[in-house]
Order: sequence, then C-alpha cells, then structure tokens
Amino acid sequence: MSHILIVEDEPVIRGALRKLLERHDHSVTEAESVEQAREQGLGQCDLIISDLRLPGEPGTALIEMAGSVPVLIMTSYASLRSAVDAMRQGAVDYIPKPFDHDEMLLAVERVLKEGRINRGNRVLRRDLERSYPVHAMIGECEAMRELKHRISRVGPTHTPVLILGEAGTGKELTARALHEHSERAGAPLVTVHCAALPKALQLQELFGDEERAGRIEEADGGTLFLDEVGELTPEAQSRLLTLLEQGEIHRQESLAARRVDVRVIASSQTELPARVSDGRFRDDLYYRLNVMELELPPLRERDEDVEELARALLARSREKMRRGELFFTEEALAAMRRYAWPGNVRELENVIERAVILSEEDGIGPAQLGLNPNRTPQRQSRASLDPSEDLSLEDYFTRFVLENQDNMTETELAQKLGISRKSLWERRQRLSIQRPKRGSRR
Repeated sequence: MSHILIVEDEPVIRGALRKLLERHDHSVTEAESVEQAREQGLGQCDLIISDLRLPGEPGTALIEMAGSVPVLIMTSYASLRSAVDAMRQGAVDYIPKPFDHDEMLLAVERVLKEGRINRGNRVLRRDLERSYPVHAMIGECEAMRELKHRISRVGPTHTPVLILGEAGTGKELTARALHEHSERAGAPLVTVHCAALPKALQLQELFGDEERAGRIEEADGGTLFLDEVGELTPEAQSRLLTLLEQGEIHRQESLAARRVDVRVIASSQTELPARVSDGRFRDDLYYRLNVMELELPPLRERDEDVEELARALLARSREKMRRGELFFTEEALAAMRRYAWPGNVRELENVIERAVILSEEDGIGPAQLGLNPNRTPQRQSRASLDPSEDLSLEDYFTRFVLENQDNMTETELAQKLGISRKSLWERRQRLSIQRPKRGSRR
C-alpha cells in the first residue's frame, strides 16, 4: 500500500481526491498548506500531490523539502505555464484542474511505478515520457500487418508522418512506435495534445517566450507529436509551417530566429481533409505533414484481433487491480466479437477494466462486460430528452452538453462534467456531438 500526502486548501477537492485514492488502496493523509505538510513529515510519503497555489508558500516549495519523495502538481488551465516551471524545479508531472479521475489515477500509478529517485536526479516530464517502453502493437489482421510494415519503413527516416484514425484506435501508440524505430529514439518524444490546449495559450506553450522554451524546443533533437493537429489556431499553423520548411521558430515577442531539429508527427480524426477543403486548416501545412500517411483501422474492422487484444488487456488489468487468475467465457468472447466498438481499443480497455472490478468469479461473462450490441450513441434534440428517464452515462453526457453548450465555454462544460478538455473533445467525437458553429460562445 502506498502512502500519499494531499496538500490542497480547498476541502471539497481535497476530500474528493482522498476518496478516489482510498478506493484504489492507497493510504492518504491531508494538509491545507505547505507549513502543515512540513509539520506532518514528508519523508514517510511515497508521493505528494499538491496544488500549485496555496496560502503562504506555493506548492513548489515542497519539492526541495520532500527530498527523494516525488511531487505531483495540480493546477488550473490558466496556470499551465507555471506548471511547466514547476517541472523544471523538479516536480515529476502536473495534472490540470478540475482533474479527470482516470488521468489522475494513471499519473499516480505511473509515478509510483517509476519509483522516483533523489531530487537531484529527477527528470523533466519529457524524459519521463521517453523512458516508457513502447508496448508491442497487438494484432495480426491484414490492416495491422500493413501498418507495422509501414512503421518499420518510415520510422528510421526524418519524414513527417500524419496519423489518421478514429478516437481510441492508438494514434499516440503509433507515434511512439515511429519514434522508437528512429535514430532519435534516445532523444525526447514530446507529446502535445492540441485539443486540450486553450487557444490563447497555444503559441506560448508550443513556441515559448523570451524567458522560457516551449514544447518544440523541448523536443530539439527528438520527435514532436502533435495530437489532433487540426485544433491549432491559424497563427499556430502558420508558425508550424515555418518550422517544417525552414527548421526555425520564433519565441513569442522575439524577433530572433532559433534553429530547432525536430521530427514532426501529427495525428487527427479522419475529417482533417474536410477541414482543408473548408479553409479551417492550411492546405500547404497539410501537404507538408502528409508526406507519409498512416491510417489506423477501427476495431470493428479487426475482428480477428479482438480476442488477442482482449486477453492482453485482461492481463494488464489483472496486474493493475491485483486480481488472481481470470478468464473470458466463450459467451463473453462471442459478445465482444459481435459488438461494434464505437470507442475502439480504448473502449475495449475500459470495458475490461470494469469487468475485472465487477467480477466475483474467475470467469468473466457477458453480464460483467455490459455490452449492448443494439445501442448506437446518437445525437438527440433537446425536445427528445425526458428528464425523468433513467439515463446512461453517455446519455447524460449528451443531454448535458446539448442543453448547455450554447451558453458555456468548452472549459466550463468540462469543469461541470468533471473531465478534462481533451476528454470532452474525444467524447464529442465518439458521440457525434459537434461544437456550435462559429459565432456561438465557446
């Protein structure tokens, strides 16, 4: 059992985080300030999770006090730049507030598994990302064999790659595979989730300013992966084109050009060509990125891979949940083969993790999977939503977004739903809930 110290001055957030961690078998203590945390003793903890802004001393003050104990920083979207600074001071990572429960748990498990060594040897987040091994790409259907072949051919080159595919098909995993197959494998792989970046912060986050390097410079010598590149603003697109054409960037408010050696890999949902056609994405940038295109097959087109994937994900979930031997019944395997998997491999992973939690016997059957092959998520009008009906989580999400998107920004919607902007964007795509047209409030 790991012991975690939460340092947060908001009782509601502190209590919610404590309950979340205790449900996953962590021992938790709390503090309202750096001073109170110091009094409790930091050396007995396996991890400290601290808000960046606290009464008195900031959360970053804990980094030096904690010695070899890793510090995970929580911060609002408006303070992302400060969070990057915190990592430069030695924080192992940061989580935007309001935090997504799954993202928080993954970050906690990742840090604990890495077993942070002394503070002087802590690494930046980019090095932490680089240190993770690339999991084998599972699947031997024809489409996957062709994908692996293309990765082996284009990986060792410096060619830009555009990865297309539905949400949950493994675009980030593919980018990691390309990086690991390249001569840059020993250098950083820096991932930027463009959909999660507020548009006002994109230029500063990517290109930096006079005092701080941006994410592109952090990737110097290595690989820059731009996830959902279609979400970049026109100015960010223009500057990215300059990087691809000239190998140079300009920091914000600086006239001096800086040479940067990065390989650019980008990803998008399959509608990126449509964005080019209607003028939302630069055609010259599209062709620069699309020197080599890799299109990932949806899981519904990989029937022969579903069972192999399910068994591998079951083994991973068993280890994560510390469960004994578990197996799928033949009925469960048949149900998984029949299901359309609109959320692709990510949905399969979530379904299996839920089944591992719910299963009280060694055999996992259709009841634990909870699949409904006849149900396809659809956008509903406000008039069709009956507030008295028993809504599923997806129905609730659809209803809430449709009723509030005209008078809330994307950040406000995400906050109310308790998820990240990236999660909100991905669920919109999966459930076919489009944002309001330009001119509506974002």
